[in-house]
Amino acid sequence: MEEVIKIISLLDEEDKQILSKFVTTLIQKRKYNCLRKEIASRRAEVEKGEVLSHKELWQDFMGNV
Repeated sequence: MEEVIKIISLLDEEDKQILSKFVTTLIQKRKYNCLRKEIASRRAEVEKGEVLSHKELWQDFMGNV
């Protein structure tokens, strides 16, 4: 990691900004990757009709309180 910091310190400001935008984009993609997988999984469940009714949801919720 120290090597990376040394290399970054050698860059000019414009290149540091470019690198910063690139890293931000990578982090955002990783950050939301799990959420995208969860959404895809839920969509598949909905398409198959594997969803809880309001009654089932509240019964489960009230049972856990």
